[in-house]
Amino acid sequence: MGLINKIFDKKAAPLLIAIYVLLFVAERRRKLRKPTEPLTKRIVINSIVAVPAFGLLRFVFLPAMVKLTLKNKTYGVGYLLPLPSFLRLICTFLILDYGNYLWHVLNHRVPLLWRFHVVHHTDLDLDTNTALRFHFGEMIGSVFFRGLFVLLSGATAKEVLAYELVFEAATQFHHSNMKLPAVTETYLNKLIVTPRMHGIHHSINKDETDSNYSVIFSFWDRMHQTFKINPYQNHIIIGVPEYRDAKQMTARYLLTMPFKKL
Repeated sequence: MGLINKIFDKKAAPLLIAIYVLLFVAERRRKLRKPTEPLTKRIVINSIVAVPAFGLLRFVFLPAMVKLTLKNKTYGVGYLLPLPSFLRLICTFLILDYGNYLWHVLNHRVPLLWRFHVVHHTDLDLDTNTALRFHFGEMIGSVFFRGLFVLLSGATAKEVLAYELVFEAATQFHHSNMKLPAVTETYLNKLIVTPRMHGIHHSINKDETDSNYSVIFSFWDRMHQTFKINPYQNHIIIGVPEYRDAKQMTARYLLTMPFKKL
């Protein structure tokens, strides 16, 4: 898997770290929502939860996706519809991103999947650090579902790794607490998911949580009528109604939460 080391480890990972640092600084200077919990405590907890998930991303998920691309030489959209490289890349990105929209919806609607995804939503604040807070069980499940869309897309290994870079960067961006000019964000979320848009998805109000599932391109929500942008950010309470006790949300509790009675 030298390709992963060459593209992801040496190029994508440093770039993602740089993006994280820039967003972290930016959201300290221009806050979209007022924080409710100590930042240092959240960084420690979310980082601990992230370690096994990121380990699986690097050593299980990415190798599995790259290995699946070897089968794309015989079928998949990229094989069935020979396209110029630029159009092929666009087509691949759209198929992979639509797969992630559907995967996110399933994480909210299938009880077994929600057990793992709820760990992400229990953060009482929403910022770049929340983008780290994913349970390793969710990563395991994504191998099978997202792998299906790798096969459907006919993506090459380089296209899969390129998409993963954009996917991770977009996740950091739309989880950030960075306040963009309202006019700028209005134009941006016609195409991509923005902090205000995703902030609504993290609301304790179920009608708001059940909206804005997109990861990179926002038009999937518009297409499926799950798009919502109306609530004011200062009216949104972040989190899950049943998990409002910050003292309970330790790293150990979050890692074992899916295996307990919710």
